[in-house]
Amino acid sequence: MTTETKPLAGRVVLVAGATRGAGRAIAVRLGAAGATVYVTGRTTRDRISEVGRATETIEETAELVTAAGGEGVAVPTDHLEPDQVRALVERIDRERGRLDVLVNDVWGGEHLIGSSFGKKTWEIALADGLRMLELGVKTHLVTSHAALPLLTRHPGGLVVEVTDGTTAYNGGRYRENLFYDLAKNAPIRMAFGLAEELADSGGTAVSVSPGWLRSEQMLAAFGVTEENWRDATKQLPDFAVSESPVYVGRAVAALAADPDRARWNGRSLDSGQLAREYGFTDADGSRPDAWGFMLAKETDPDTRVEDYR
Repeated sequence: MTTETKPLAGRVVLVAGATRGAGRAIAVRLGAAGATVYVTGRTTRDRISEVGRATETIEETAELVTAAGGEGVAVPTDHLEPDQVRALVERIDRERGRLDVLVNDVWGGEHLIGSSFGKKTWEIALADGLRMLELGVKTHLVTSHAALPLLTRHPGGLVVEVTDGTTAYNGGRYRENLFYDLAKNAPIRMAFGLAEELADSGGTAVSVSPGWLRSEQMLAAFGVTEENWRDATKQLPDFAVSESPVYVGRAVAALAADPDRARWNGRSLDSGQLAREYGFTDADGSRPDAWGFMLAKETDPDTRVEDYR
């Protein structure tokens, strides 16, 4: 094991919300870089969360981390329950004595958004709207509150707030409905605020967004798999700019391994931007820039997907 092939060897990471999608891919790529990765979520082999997908579990994520070359540790955790999160952090402290990277990827609200997009605030069931804020905002705050004292014990810690959208994109447009807009903009602001608070410990906080993510749930919605995902472009041609979860996983791993990552402190980043900076590609060798494509298409409807892959 060398620092060249395993740049995160000896580092301890918590990926909160690693059952599937971006969180799972981030955990696996951090493991491939040599890290010990604690992975959390609510779906286990014995219990299914409200997301309703039994096919992805945190145990499986931990096994994938280990298979990739790291050490995966699965800890069932509901990040809305402060006692559970504190117990998680106490376990990491007891077993490892440090925390180097915190990835706040908790969400699990997809089942709430399909019927609410495009609706006014008062047309959405209040319980559903507030649940989005609990899942996408409160979970991140509970986790940071519990984990940051351990992370700041050693200088140079990294916090990654995973969200949907960037400052450049979200800042100029309304994201679907008020609850969703708040849930996905809040992590960007959290990273900005935490950048200030981590400065005296030499820490870095950023928000990172994948582009149009081919998560397990997204693929299922189109009735395709990762192997034949391009068939979905027959339904929606712009889906051709989508990216696999591997892409954002590589983005966060590259960021975590960068000794000069403090230059990004407080910034809103995305997988396509970080791919250009660090030179990695998606699993198929392409380099999608979904947010760049979507911004360009707003002013030029003839924008070609091919120019953004």
